[in-house]
Amino acid sequence: MTVYSVTQLTRYIKALLDEDAVLCDCAVEGEVSNSKLASSGHYYFTLKDEDAELKCVMWRSQVRRVRIPSQGARVRVQGYISVYERGGAYQLYAADLVSLGDGRLWQDFLALRERLRAEGLFDEEIKRPLPAWPRRIGVVTSPTAAALQDILNVLGARFPLVEVVLAPTLVQGSEAPAAICRALAGCGQDGGLDLVIVARGGGSIEDLWAFNDEAVARAIRNCPVPVIAGVGHETDFTIADFVADLRAPTPSAAAAAAVPDIVEVTAGLEMLAERLEELAEERLDAHRERLLGVERLLEQRSPHRRILELAQRVDELAHRGGVAVDHTCRLLRLGTEAAQARLQALDPRLVLGRGYAIVTDPVSGQVLRRATQTAIGRDVAVRLHEGELAARVQEIVPQNRDTDGGQG
Repeated sequence: MTVYSVTQLTRYIKALLDEDAVLCDCAVEGEVSNSKLASSGHYYFTLKDEDAELKCVMWRSQVRRVRIPSQGARVRVQGYISVYERGGAYQLYAADLVSLGDGRLWQDFLALRERLRAEGLFDEEIKRPLPAWPRRIGVVTSPTAAALQDILNVLGARFPLVEVVLAPTLVQGSEAPAAICRALAGCGQDGGLDLVIVARGGGSIEDLWAFNDEAVARAIRNCPVPVIAGVGHETDFTIADFVADLRAPTPSAAAAAAVPDIVEVTAGLEMLAERLEELAEERLDAHRERLLGVERLLEQRSPHRRILELAQRVDELAHRGGVAVDHTCRLLRLGTEAAQARLQALDPRLVLGRGYAIVTDPVSGQVLRRATQTAIGRDVAVRLHEGELAARVQEIVPQNRDTDGGQG
């Protein structure tokens, strides 16, 4: 038995196909699936029918001459069959492509989409907002799918505080729609979920067909918590995408849309903390300045200050009163001294000291100013400067005007 290497055997098979007269130039009809126009300009797609699939490629030079069909469109492709050695798979190298209309699956998709749209299941008004801080998230997907690991990785990196509850289900095949509906119903009965993610990786329209099922669409709409659909790749659209509260282009994008980024949250909290500190400092400065102003105002209006001012006023008045009293006393003293001087000047003792005498009636005590106030033989008292005389009138001499010109 001859032993071949993988390359040798692949090249042998390729040579057989390249030499086959039928396969060198053939036309194939089918529905377009997994359509992708590469950045290089080459067009990759799959032709399929009810029982089989055929990988196809059309080079950029031929792509320029045809119209790229939509997913599910029925086309006739002319070209040759050969083997792609690197991938070890045979494929149709398309030279021409003619559209024959929409395929059956695509027509079914469009019909269901329009019916549900008319019913209002896609209306933006009924879509529920996502919770800003979900604590428990349900994930409806296959437990063995790469989509689940992608979701867990994104959730763990963005928001590790969230709890993930897996609702395992089939995501492909004839039994998948019923399984997805049961998983969604279980999420609704949980009672503690804040959000549900329905996810599946990319694939052909047949691979994603479970998410174009009417029962799945209604189960998503009837779920009591918001639902994010992350089915397929960016270019894939399913009925689940339209009916969900949010459509994400991939399962990873669905996880990113479900939770906040803890790095951004932390940075935002730090900024808010700094701003709060600044505002608190500004508020404290304002209150401190206001307090100082109130203290100054209270100091200005303080009773103690008024008392001190009044005490100073009392001191001033006391001083002025003392000065006034001293001045008054001085004036009174001077007046008293002047009065004393006048009294001394009028003191009869001084007059008596100059040789004069005071004659009084000893009975009445009346001072005798005229000789006619007494009579001969009466007693009189004569007061001298020193001592007093008792005398009796022996003679009364009438007034003599020639003595001093006055009256006696």
